[in-house]
Amino acid sequence: MSSEPAPISEAARQALEQELADLRTERGTVAATLRDSDAEVGDQADAADELQRADDLRRLDDRITRITTRLAQADLAGPPPTDMVGVGSTVTVRFSDGTTDTVQIGEGAAVLDRTLVTADSPLGRALLGHRAGDTVDFEAPDGPRSAVVVSLDG
Repeated sequence: MSSEPAPISEAARQALEQELADLRTERGTVAATLRDSDAEVGDQADAADELQRADDLRRLDDRITRITTRLAQADLAGPPPTDMVGVGSTVTVRFSDGTTDTVQIGEGAAVLDRTLVTADSPLGRALLGHRAGDTVDFEAPDGPRSAVVVSLDG
């Protein structure tokens, strides 16, 4: 992946903002269960629970930081391109079997979303840099496939 900030689609932005809100709520709940560092911890089970909650808090903080950074980078990058497939593009493709599908090209799939194709997946890599009307070839789990880029939306 390039070190330059990559744009994201509006749907991807909304999903990240929702995840961020959910994480902040969860963080508040976990933080409220942590004891004051001066408080005496009971038995070993209590100490283990306290350590687990502290680990959960660090995990939540790390994810909050990653999402906040990604949203800031997307702001710097501006809107997704509309003339060429890039990260953040919404692309309608027609496969060789005649089916069509509209997908978003994203950096990673944090949430199970049927419409998200990661930029490092076989289809995602094949689509990057192409324009409407281009045919791309890629390796699917069931063998080689091709698709035509029907249209792009930002």
